[in-house]
Amino acid sequence: MLEYKFDTQLLIEGKNLSEDQIHDYIVKNIPGDCLLAVGDEELIKIHFHTNIPWKVLEYCASLGEIHDIVVENMELQSDGLHG
Repeated sequence: MLEYKFDTQLLIEGKNLSEDQIHDYIVKNIPGDCLLAVGDEELIKIHFHTNIPWKVLEYCASLGEIHDIVVENMELQSDGLHG
């Protein structure tokens, strides 16, 4: 059993985005692991494992437009089922 079962990925498109600020907010406020927040001031890619992906989506949507959203259940994937 995985500690954090949802692989959450998305893009944030906006203005004056900060990888460091986004990374720090997620680490401090949303339990999970394997966080990547990479990009530039207009486009950030997020990858994060968590049990509450809706919190990641809610926060990221507050920063700009979100798209290319993928939330996969890694437990189902490890059992050979589609996530």
